[in-house]
Amino acid sequence: MRLLTHLPVAALCGHIVTAQNMPFDAREATIDSVHRALYFGLSTCREVVSSFLANIEAHKNRTNAIITLNPNALAIADDLDEQLSAGNATGSLFCVPILLKDNYDTADMPTTGGNLALARSQPTEDAPSVAAFKKAGAIILGKANLHELALEGISVSSLGGQTINPYDSTRTPGGSSGGTGAAVASSFCVFGTGTDTVNSLRSPASANSLCSIRPTQGLITRSGIIPISTTHDVIGPIARSIKDVATALTVMASTGYDAADNATALVPSSIRNIDYTALLSSGSLNGLRIGVLNGFFNRTESPEVTPVNKAMNSVMSSLSVKGVTLVPINETIYNATAIQTAYDVQRFEYRELMDQYLQRSSLSGEHPNTLNELYSRKSINGTGGEFLVLPSQYEYVNTALVSSTSNVTYHNRQAGIRNLTLALMNTFTENRLDAIIYPEQKNLVVKIGSASQIGRNGILAALTGTPVVTVPAGFSEPSDEAPVGVPIGMEILGRPWDEEKLLGIGWKIEQLLKVRRAPVWASKVVEGRVFESVPRVTPDRGNVPGVYPVGVL
Repeated sequence: MRLLTHLPVAALCGHIVTAQNMPFDAREATIDSVHRALYFGLSTCREVVSSFLANIEAHKNRTNAIITLNPNALAIADDLDEQLSAGNATGSLFCVPILLKDNYDTADMPTTGGNLALARSQPTEDAPSVAAFKKAGAIILGKANLHELALEGISVSSLGGQTINPYDSTRTPGGSSGGTGAAVASSFCVFGTGTDTVNSLRSPASANSLCSIRPTQGLITRSGIIPISTTHDVIGPIARSIKDVATALTVMASTGYDAADNATALVPSSIRNIDYTALLSSGSLNGLRIGVLNGFFNRTESPEVTPVNKAMNSVMSSLSVKGVTLVPINETIYNATAIQTAYDVQRFEYRELMDQYLQRSSLSGEHPNTLNELYSRKSINGTGGEFLVLPSQYEYVNTALVSSTSNVTYHNRQAGIRNLTLALMNTFTENRLDAIIYPEQKNLVVKIGSASQIGRNGILAALTGTPVVTVPAGFSEPSDEAPVGVPIGMEILGRPWDEEKLLGIGWKIEQLLKVRRAPVWASKVVEGRVFESVPRVTPDRGNVPGVYPVGVL
């Protein structure tokens, strides 16, 4: 493991730079700001962790974003402080507190998917991506709420309750990685992880003024993640800056080839072991050719749609001034709703993959052994249910419980996906494009209690396996419910294995626009606390809207 290059000389010699310790400020903290505080003797690792715990304690009820905290977090911090004192601080994420979406396997905490039936399900091994984080020195602070089993974008679950958008308490935080998005936006951690089956790394980034990357399928192994679809699923990071996304991606991609995930065999040798931070600032926007996917906009006027179009128009104007050639893409094939209706294959793969996950020898604790058993735990006379499915999902889940990959429709859709992928690559080639942009969501993120998370555009990348970087694009106008406005995000899609290029474009757009703002209440100073132990977090399961009945299918 490489020695950190940001260590001051005194620390490299085995001595901490002496300075008056100041309370670490977790607000909008980055990997670099954590390391500056540590390596210049301004804070200890325990103080860094305690600052994030204080933020969580003060504001956890505003978002309901966390399912559980790691009881070992402070003890791990103490061990890292000993390494720091000895001059042995190594790893690009040394003492960086992070949160995991609660569908990542962790040997020291349950992995629940937000599902009551899995509340005591206990992996005996860390997911490879989690092991990579620990090897890089990260502190796993806890597990974030999510839309139950990552099946939709409202971010409500039977175990974790409804997660609340930190910018507007009447709205959802996007999803399914909505707990991660809300927690990162609220400075409950430096960055967090998500999974993306259709929109779920990008939707929470868009709805919380954050950055994320959905990597090319295969770049990061999906082993140890509660699955939905072999065709759709990827995993990745969500952060407040592109640089932190790039650092996290570098660590996650270090897992390399995994025989348990065949997609990892597709990674070109030239892509292995890339430091995705190395070239972020190289080059310029001038001369880039970027496609604008016009079919992924809603050009009508309404309070929910107009702010998105205004934000995107402003972004495109700024890009043009910087010398970017914007190329309109008007091909009718690019209709997100039509693509999802014609080619989505989740329901054919979901049951088989979940049965495999639930029957693994490395899964201990109390849990159902099949997906059918999980969904058999229904509510009787309005009580006792152990799962939550949105009414709009009843047909999807019921179909998934009897579908399989042997279905003729499944194979026809796979052929359609191959054709869609070829069409997308042809669009890049014919128009000589460096990337394609469009709003992550055609409308503002929906209100709590909505039937579903409508208007999202993630399906194109989800089916073609192509990489996408999401950056903040703007905000709606401030209102009583949203004092700084509702965040709006933009997707930047590229060719397979173009992560380094896309992150560079995203970083330059981030520096150009400087859109990111913290929620109003998250900007206020939280008084530091001395924690003898990690506080316990109990999510509010009682805040689930009545339109989402628990245990009904």
